Amino acid sequence: MKKIQKSLAIVNRDEKVISPSSRSPYYPFAAASGSGALLKDADGNDYIDFSAGAASLNTGTCHPRVVAAIKEQAEKLLCYTVGYMYEESSVELAEKLTSLTPGNFAKKVAYGLSGSDSIDGAIKFARKYTERSEIITFQTAYHGCTYGALSASAICLNMRRGIGPMLPGFHHFPYPQCGRCPWKEEPLSCSLHCLEEIKKAFSLYLPPEETAAVIFEPIGGDIGIAVPPARYVKALAELCREHGILFVSDEVQQGMGRTGRWFAIEHFGVEPDIIVISKSLASGMPLSALVMRAEIADSLKDPGHCFTLAANAVCCRAALATIDVIEDEGLLDRSVNLGEKIKERLRSMKEKTARLGETRGLGLTIGQEIIKEDGAPDRDACAKICYRCWERGLILTFLSDNVLRIQPPLVISDEETEKGLKIIEESLVDYKNGAISDEALLFAKGWS
Repeated sequence: MKKIQKSLAIVNRDEKVISPSSRSPYYPFAAASGSGALLKDADGNDYIDFSAGAASLNTGTCHPRVVAAIKEQAEKLLCYTVGYMYEESSVELAEKLTSLTPGNFAKKVAYGLSGSDSIDGAIKFARKYTERSEIITFQTAYHGCTYGALSASAICLNMRRGIGPMLPGFHHFPYPQCGRCPWKEEPLSCSLHCLEEIKKAFSLYLPPEETAAVIFEPIGGDIGIAVPPARYVKALAELCREHGILFVSDEVQQGMGRTGRWFAIEHFGVEPDIIVISKSLASGMPLSALVMRAEIADSLKDPGHCFTLAANAVCCRAALATIDVIEDEGLLDRSVNLGEKIKERLRSMKEKTARLGETRGLGLTIGQEIIKEDGAPDRDACAKICYRCWERGLILTFLSDNVLRIQPPLVISDEETEKGLKIIEESLVDYKNGAISDEALLFAKGWS
């Protein structure tokens, strides 16, 4: 067992002064420094990073080119609000983002600080442009924790208890999670019953002409890395076009190259009206962006989506450097190739243990189910395995009670990847042999 006295002291201090609303803990890891896919805790212990700061560090921790861009800009101008004035880096970044996002049409950008506020922005722009009020989202979706984003989310009762009512006008439908299809249909032959639920609502109680937007995760992240069938996504987009409903792609977790494309929606051949970006946009610096059709962007007047510190020069320069790193280091192809190797390695582990269920994902966003002998989800086993991985030197989290969330930085080396996978394999063996104490469950609350 590692010595973690300093880390535990930080945890103890944290509990006394920081609200528990801001964290879902997995283990007492107190980050101190890092480089690429390697981290150190407050006690100097070394770790391999399979989490990338909740998918916010696609270029890894402290990429030298991003750090250099931040330092250079910080010496000239930290921030002078673009809420009243002008500054070139925000323009340069907007020009770059409009060129990277799918869709051969004029686009504009609106900036914010986080994924949550960008979802709120998408709701505002959609309602203003369409002059409609209703918003369609999906059961098990997580879009953020500001009131608009939380109203759009439908994944966790604890997020809603005691703080209602939520904002009106949100309608939640089943997400196309084929592995847990409530209609027991097969992906290749299914009747898209989940889409029929929306059509049925249009005929009974939800007028399509009053529906402003569908907010959709191209990969269901916090549900456990669920990849929907392409035919569903295309049919959903066509349904939106038929009724003049805006299609909003929530790329907060999956964007900026994580899935092997700049944006996950590109895997499905759909051009969204609005794309929501944050997390890895600026390699962990606080920045979000809505990239949308120009006419949608022009519909909301100032100060409809204005934040004093949004698009500050330091964050914009970090984002521009992030894009350069992804392009220059070939990280889109890297994500595809390494992701396939990881999934193949995980599948090979199934030959040694029945505890591994479905392996799924795109690029370097991968979910690995941990199951009971009868195939049912095993939350306790997942939590213990995750905890033991940390004890052995791997930063890894889990989602949806029983899905290991494997999202390393795109810059991770083959050697680091293999070491991380070896730790997962050894932790599975430890669990099989009963070598992981139930004490792990006292700390590993996780996020579900």
